[in-house]
Amino acid sequence: QVRLVESGGGSVQPGESLRLSCLASRELFPYLVMGWHRQAPGNQREMIARRTSTGDMFYAPSVQGRFDMSIDGSKNTIYLQMDRLKPEDTAVYFCNYIDYNGNFWGRGTQVTVSP
Repeated sequence: QVRLVESGGGSVQPGESLRLSCLASRELFPYLVMGWHRQAPGNQREMIARRTSTGDMFYAPSVQGRFDMSIDGSKNTIYLQMDRLKPEDTAVYFCNYIDYNGNFWGRGTQVTVSP
């Protein structure tokens, strides 16, 4: 089992930046997939960033070029740097971690982008 806790959300204006963190309760390696998803009110949860165990990175077209996912294994933390935020980025952001023990989710952190 692994517990994931997201932090770093908040309310910002369009064009500003936020960095989300996802702290895991144990070592992240080895793993199969790590990623970030988000869910806006009335919408389904969508994958926005994902890294596989082979090191391949995938970003949703809506965030490509603005968001950057990184991992600090020494801190058991997954990050999501979000730049040039837009109102349509408003959502609850969830950390996801998959290894041979299962598929794990955090409880999410709210990001609100408004003028």
